[in-house]
Amino acid sequence: MRGHWVLVAMMLGGCASTHDQLIEQGYPAPYADGFQAGCSSGHQAAGVMMGEFRKDVPRYLHDRQYETGWDDGFRQCQAMQQSQDQDTYRSRHWDERDQQWQQEKDRDAARAYRRQ
Repeated sequence: MRGHWVLVAMMLGGCASTHDQLIEQGYPAPYADGFQAGCSSGHQAAGVMMGEFRKDVPRYLHDRQYETGWDDGFRQCQAMQQSQDQDTYRSRHWDERDQQWQQEKDRDAARAYRRQ
C-alpha cells in the first residue's frame, strides 16, 4: 500500500530523480536504491526498450529494505507501463471500432426508418 503512494508522488515530483525524491520523502537509501533498480526492471519486463533489468542479487537476498524497494518498484513500474500500453492500444483501435460501429448503427437505423 505504501508503495502505491511512492509512485504517485514521483509522478508529481518534477525533475528530481526517483531516488532523490524517495530520499527527500524520508525513505531509507537502500529502499530508494531498490525501488530505482526494480522500476527499471519493471519497465523492461513490460517491453520498454530503454528499461534494463537491474537487480543486485546479493543485496536483494540480504537487505530487507532493498528487497522491499525493488519489489515495489518492479510491480508499480511494470503495471504503469502495461496500463499505458493498454491505453495506447485502446485509443488506436477501439476509437476506430467505435466509429465504425456507430456508422453501421446509423445506417441500420436509417434503413429501418425508410421502410416505415
